[in-house]
Amino acid sequence: MEVILPPDVEAKLSRLADEQGRDRGSLVVEAVERMVDHDTWFIAEVEKGLADLERGAVLSHEELGQRLEDRLAQRRTA
Repeated sequence: MEVILPPDVEAKLSRLADEQGRDRGSLVVEAVERMVDHDTWFIAEVEKGLADLERGAVLSHEELGQRLEDRLAQRRTA
């Protein structure tokens, strides 16, 4: 696979690689791995939320507000 980066991004990548004493390729691989891992996690979380909606496992506006108030009160007393 070949990736063509805009010159400004390539310059930033080179500078970062030099600062970290690493090669540019390893930084690119790490960045892609992080993005793929994050997107995989995010999609799974969205799917969980959609499944909750389908089951009716949701909070009303008032219930959510009360939970937030309770948590804030706990932090104030902690």
